[in-house]
Amino acid sequence: MRHIAVVFSLASYLVLAGCGTGEAPTTDDATGDETVEVDGVSDTEVVFGTHSDLTGPIAIWGTGIVNGLRMRFDEANAAGGVHGRQIRLVVEDTQYQVPKAISAANKLINRDKVFAFIMAVGTQTNIAAMKQQLPAGVPNLFPGSGARAMVEPFQELVVSQMGVYYEEIRAGVKYFIEEKGRTTPCAIYHDSDYGIEILDGARDQAEAMGLTLAATSAHKPTDVEFTAAVLRLREAGCDLVMVGLVHRDTILALEAARKMGWEDVDWVGNEAAYGQVIADQKSGSGEGYYAFVPIPLVYEDDENLAPEVRDWLVAYRERFGEPPNLPAMVGYRGADLAIRGLELAGRDLTREGMIAALESMSEYTDLFGNKLTFGPDDHKGVDSSSLSQIQNGRWVTLDTSITY
Repeated sequence: MRHIAVVFSLASYLVLAGCGTGEAPTTDDATGDETVEVDGVSDTEVVFGTHSDLTGPIAIWGTGIVNGLRMRFDEANAAGGVHGRQIRLVVEDTQYQVPKAISAANKLINRDKVFAFIMAVGTQTNIAAMKQQLPAGVPNLFPGSGARAMVEPFQELVVSQMGVYYEEIRAGVKYFIEEKGRTTPCAIYHDSDYGIEILDGARDQAEAMGLTLAATSAHKPTDVEFTAAVLRLREAGCDLVMVGLVHRDTILALEAARKMGWEDVDWVGNEAAYGQVIADQKSGSGEGYYAFVPIPLVYEDDENLAPEVRDWLVAYRERFGEPPNLPAMVGYRGADLAIRGLELAGRDLTREGMIAALESMSEYTDLFGNKLTFGPDDHKGVDSSSLSQIQNGRWVTLDTSITY
């Protein structure tokens, strides 16, 4: 299944006013002035919704993102909210299943009447939900997916803060061929919308550099046996394997390579398969594995950490019983971006005003020191990647601001 674009114009959203967008003019009885009623916005609160994977195959992403969202929203609420409004988050578990995502989106739009979706998790689930969400005029803020469909073509109601898988993989192929002298790129990936992004990125960059992929290996997300696949990649002479799997199957593939003693190869993934769980493998199979990511992991005992970052790491660990992972960090940042947007949009909050407020953030720096940029024609946020590698059981940032 190739890249899917979901496109709606701003004009089509506005035509729907009063019949699904949740923004309809009314008259104030006291003043006679015309006001706008907006779904999810009352005098005392603003309601965001998210569909996530809390109990399915990518629950490590879903739970981390929701934890990060809740942590930042709770901080804002404890400080009095934004313009006198408390922030309420409605969470639906999709188990990374498209039918459940469609059902969840319908509930969030029509029953919960949320102001916007925020940090909804998954490529295929976002694509499915947007088909009903965007015609209803409900923004999709900072989706938890690095698919091109989240940023291409430009859509007024979709604003991102994730790296783009396709661009990360192209950057990876370019970097390892030019900087590391690799000559025989290959790819292992999920046979899904997400996995095809990785395959396309690896293939397109290889071709741009006069090369072809020596071998590819497609897998179902439920696959648990990778020995034969890894053996085929080795026999093809691959010295660079671009990885389009997630945490569990990345570990299985790396373990298969370790058991057969295959060492003269670089395994390179992206944020979808980037976590401490890979570095923690007792066998050491994760050692040397690389990933291109929008936010590098940080550690509580790092002497160079800013005090506010260390305080956040400690607070997260104490609240949730484990150190924050990348999903928690992007969830926290997504919530912080939303809060900043609410502040800039002002008390008379509308969805159009929220989008304009986010577009006005020409430069934003998150808690962890990473910079994002937005504009009227730029909803990507992230334009480059950081390269990390597992060394001695920890992720080490090797380079930043890498593009293809």
